[in-house]
Amino acid sequence: MDLSAVAFYVFSILIIGSAAVMVFAKNIIHSAFALMFTLAGLALMYALLFAGFVAVTQLLVYVGGILVLILFGVMLTTRGYFEKVKTRTVNLLPSTIFVAIIGVLLIAVFTTTEWSTMPLEDGEVTMTGLGELLLTDFMLPFQVAGVLLLLAIIGAVLMASSARPPHQPPQAEQPDHPDEDPKNIS
Repeated sequence: MDLSAVAFYVFSILIIGSAAVMVFAKNIIHSAFALMFTLAGLALMYALLFAGFVAVTQLLVYVGGILVLILFGVMLTTRGYFEKVKTRTVNLLPSTIFVAIIGVLLIAVFTTTEWSTMPLEDGEVTMTGLGELLLTDFMLPFQVAGVLLLLAIIGAVLMASSARPPHQPPQAEQPDHPDEDPKNIS
């Protein structure tokens, strides 16, 4: 077994394990961090397949952008405390049977299909041309997309902060008569 096969199995275990943690975790923050490891494992798989641009895009867009957006959304909407998500198992027997049938079908398809292979050609750089296009011909759309994303994040933060009621200090004892209240000017 060569090094790429070992790396494939290690990354597969990372992806499947972190996806299982993501699904079964009771804390939403733990699920978000498990999602980060799942998406990073997918980026490593793309790098293993010599798809450098897709791997970098996976890291930047999904791990760097979407996951941070999810964490900001969770932290802005929970108001400083995290509730435990109560999970319960519903329809365990039908779902187990369904997953077993799908698994058997997938294994049958994988074992009976004749897979064609072709050698990978090293030395072909695809990211240089793409980088030159992004920084020359498509510079304006690239910058406009960045500004739109920034405005969307600022808008989300403003909407989340304006939806919260302002912090009220503890109320002091109210006087019995309105004449005794120093704040009552009228």
